[in-house]
Amino acid sequence: MRYGLVIFDNDGVLVDSEPVSNRILADYLTELGHPTTYEDSLRDYMGGAMHRIHEVLLERSEKRLPAGFDESFHARVFEEFRRSLEPVAGVGEVLEKLDADGVPYCVGSSGSHERIRVALTKTGLWERFAGAGSAAGARIFSSQDVGRGKPAPDLFLYAAQEMGVAPERCAVVEDSPLGVRAAVAAGMDVYGFTAMTSAEKLAEAGATALFAQMAELPALLQ
Repeated sequence: MRYGLVIFDNDGVLVDSEPVSNRILADYLTELGHPTTYEDSLRDYMGGAMHRIHEVLLERSEKRLPAGFDESFHARVFEEFRRSLEPVAGVGEVLEKLDADGVPYCVGSSGSHERIRVALTKTGLWERFAGAGSAAGARIFSSQDVGRGKPAPDLFLYAAQEMGVAPERCAVVEDSPLGVRAAVAAGMDVYGFTAMTSAEKLAEAGATALFAQMAELPALLQ
């Protein structure tokens, strides 16, 4: 395999969380007087860190979300995660293939460390990422670790640095235009997963290649 590191987004790539979290977000914003559909949430917020929600709504409405919004939103999301969250179909086999080939991998997610932990624990993927594998003793990197979230390249560059791999030898697996743009800005190849986002939008954002099923990914990475 030509890559020295594969960086996986979490939501929508490792765990099938985007439908859950975006429905909850749309409902909650609507409750608060910001009418938002599920489709609106996917378009405007999917792949971004929490600060993006605050920034977009402040710009549009000139009103700030209430204090405690993040905590209340996460409480709703985590409750549903613990009840129903599943891994993305086929992702376990992809990770097994990377392990067999001796290719390091890690998580680079816009979500908080708590969100990543809850999601990976529920889906049985936590142990694959939480063990030794970086200078920090873990292979989990969050937008909390850097100053700017996606589409800025900071998170992916930080993950590569911590894992000791040059950006040009990294491949990123993403499912949102924001994430694709972040990987491109980091100088990394990026593989766009089209399960939740159209191939056209991911291609426009600069994806190196596109795939619709996880079973397709190992061959693309060769």
